[in-house]
Amino acid sequence: MSSFKDLFSDRPDAYARYRPTYPAALFAWLAEQAPATKLAIDVGTGSGQGAAALAEHFDRVVGLDPSEAQLRNARAHPRVEYRVARAEQLAAADCSAGLIFSAQALHWFDHGAFFKEVRRVLVPDGVLAVTCYELSVITPEIDAVVMELYEGHLGPYWEPERKLVETAYRTIAFPFRELDAPAFDMRMTWSVEDLIGYLGTWSPLKRFRNERGFDPLEATIPKLRAVWGSAGERSVVWPFSVRAFRATPA
Repeated sequence: MSSFKDLFSDRPDAYARYRPTYPAALFAWLAEQAPATKLAIDVGTGSGQGAAALAEHFDRVVGLDPSEAQLRNARAHPRVEYRVARAEQLAAADCSAGLIFSAQALHWFDHGAFFKEVRRVLVPDGVLAVTCYELSVITPEIDAVVMELYEGHLGPYWEPERKLVETAYRTIAFPFRELDAPAFDMRMTWSVEDLIGYLGTWSPLKRFRNERGFDPLEATIPKLRAVWGSAGERSVVWPFSVRAFRATPA
């Protein structure tokens, strides 16, 4: 089993505040696909955004994450319980969940071990759904500055698992029957400060700073402010991918 890469525990408050919000329509659709809505499990829950959204449609939600620091900052909801657990050892009973969900986290999992746990925990015909999003799209000028940070500075410092996100999880072989998921719109209205806060949650920044002795985000901020211009807020869109499966052999 692969070791847990704890890349997000040193600033869990920023992660909870600045990560973009998933579309509400996604969770309503997932509840419609699930054969039962008594229990949903959010794997790699992080700040609990997905868990809280699922709780609007499921009687109970269990949010799992290996990072205790993340869970201490997770959003509270009366129908959500958070537990420290890895994807490869789900803290859930056999045949108990109608849905297992994971947002922007599957690339960190040992897929074989995780899929084995999915089969154990889902009820018959239960649903597995995973989502990921790519780089934001704002304006060509802003996007170019963000790409300079992403690739120009941080390119060699991204964990290799990031490639799975760049291919929208299409290179992962799932042992389940895929459902035809509709397209969902993932967008927010942000200020330049929101964008800077989001960029500050990127996982390779800490290693870059430690190894290179300077902060590439600080070097990028003046350029971002210049191309952002006088607009107080702008529409930010993320290319958003959803893969959903019925837990029967493909």
